[in-house]
Amino acid sequence: MSRSRRSVALLTLACALLGAVAGPAAAQAPSPLKEQALYASGPTGRFLMDGEWLFRLDPGNRGQRDGYAKQATRAGWSPVTVPNAWNATDQSVESFMGSVGWYRKDFRLPSAKAALDWVTRFESVNYRSRVYLNGRLVGSNKGAYLPFEFRMPRSVLKRTGTNRLVVRVENKRLATDFPPAGLSVQGVPTGGWWNYGGILREVYLRRVDKVDFTKVLVRPDLPCATCAATVTARLTVRNQATSATRARITGRFGTRKLDFGSVAIGAGKLATVSRTIRIAKPKLWSPDAPNLYAVDFRASSGGRQLQRYRLKSGIRSVKVVDGRWLLNGRKLDFRGVGQHEDDPRLGFAINNQIRERVVAEVQELGGTMLRSHYPLHPYTHELADEKGLMVWSEIPVYALKTPELAKLEVRKLAARELEDNIETNQNHPSIVVWSIGNELSARPGPVQGFYIARAVRAAKQLDPTRPVGYAVAGYPAAGCQSEYGPLDVLGVNEYFGWYPGPNGQIADRELLGQYLDSVHACYPKKAVVVTEFGAEANRSGPVEEKGTFEFQSDFVNYHLGVYATKPWLAGAIYWALEEFRVRPNWNGGNPRPNSPIHEKGLITFNGVRKPAFAEVQRLFKGVDQVAGR
Repeated sequence: MSRSRRSVALLTLACALLGAVAGPAAAQAPSPLKEQALYASGPTGRFLMDGEWLFRLDPGNRGQRDGYAKQATRAGWSPVTVPNAWNATDQSVESFMGSVGWYRKDFRLPSAKAALDWVTRFESVNYRSRVYLNGRLVGSNKGAYLPFEFRMPRSVLKRTGTNRLVVRVENKRLATDFPPAGLSVQGVPTGGWWNYGGILREVYLRRVDKVDFTKVLVRPDLPCATCAATVTARLTVRNQATSATRARITGRFGTRKLDFGSVAIGAGKLATVSRTIRIAKPKLWSPDAPNLYAVDFRASSGGRQLQRYRLKSGIRSVKVVDGRWLLNGRKLDFRGVGQHEDDPRLGFAINNQIRERVVAEVQELGGTMLRSHYPLHPYTHELADEKGLMVWSEIPVYALKTPELAKLEVRKLAARELEDNIETNQNHPSIVVWSIGNELSARPGPVQGFYIARAVRAAKQLDPTRPVGYAVAGYPAAGCQSEYGPLDVLGVNEYFGWYPGPNGQIADRELLGQYLDSVHACYPKKAVVVTEFGAEANRSGPVEEKGTFEFQSDFVNYHLGVYATKPWLAGAIYWALEEFRVRPNWNGGNPRPNSPIHEKGLITFNGVRKPAFAEVQRLFKGVDQVAGR
């Protein structure tokens, strides 16, 4: 092919990707968007961008298998639904290492009114995204598990007729990403959970009528379990109009009215209003009594409502005092499970029915705590609020190498991730700790110490009402570390009797009790939690044989039995509730693994409960997890 013909071909392809050329699959008129959302908290005017989307892998991905290459270059765009993980059923090394995909959605605005502005909201895209509207780049984002938004430029948006939204997604991970990519000394990929590519959570089109709620904070403060509570509501609103406007802000917390008064907001400017109320006899939120208050804010102008924002709040106190983790003044000794959002058919792009099932399983197990390595979906948080399930909320600063953490850019990205998580999820009473990471170097040193100190300080500034924690890999040789000084909660991932650990130091499970005592001696003023323990199981066999159901049942009985002898322990989390995909060549310490499945789960990837489920259930339900329940 000549250079000129090649240039024409590339230009044609680029135009098709960005929306200037409509392929045959786009000939149908787009179906109307419905005003609905998959979770309740948030502003009015959210339109779920569901229905048919189109997808294609980037033809430049030479590393893809033949099936993907043919689909991209010959079949062109293929119909999909969003959320979507394009490699949901592909367990190859190439799939895990990442690629580039393109999504396309044709839509019409629900209203052609010239006064309205429109915003696109993405709940999670993995990992690097560039968003185009009608062929024009409107924004980019890096990261996953947290939402981001772009205002659609008036000069590009079509008030009538069909608009085209195109999203370029790249999930090729770098050593500086969260979580990072890498290769082991044997040259195989590393990573703690599968690298799914795509628009992994839903997308919304948001209507904005002049005024938009950009930040909403409802912060209860409870000095003691029998004290009166104060509730501070702080709202930031933006005037999206091209001229100044005056907006009246009102609200309600339960039955209490809130009047923020009127505020003048310049064109394109922000304004923040705040009010504090006192509640003499609050109904407290706890796992055994998850009382919630309905909260409603409204912005109006000239007697006309512009926007409404609703959520549910819970009043409770969460403190660490002399090594005890207290909820409403009651000592915690919780039991819980870890969870990764994964499904054999959908991958990470799970739905609300799966989220409901997971929360129900945790509670049937007798658990009161749920942990993941990244922020969970908003609907999961709402379920936790309603059902009384506590949440360990963590950002995916996971297994990052110290030389990468030493880079200023990486620490800035980590700080932004923490800030975004707190600002996005702080209104949920179920969240009882902000975790700043998991399993960095077991010997922290000055680089990690600097990160921990800065992260804890930032979290406390954003939210002084919750403790800050971090989870470490548990090895006796690590000793006491002064770098953990700023933390309130220290999580220990312990696998005594499963993995051998460095120099075999955790091979003998009989050393577990002594090790836990040494951690408590190092950090007597901190709440110490077992944040992970577990054993793989995929078959029946001798109790002494790793990988059998019998070994797993004996393992959980022994470990939970040791925890019961430690009255200072604040809780324990089994890893994990359900099986999930990890990475190619994963074995998890199992002599007969089923790569890439993490088989420590109490429930198989296909939904079958293992014998250890009943053992854990019996032991969980035998613990007074919130003192005095």
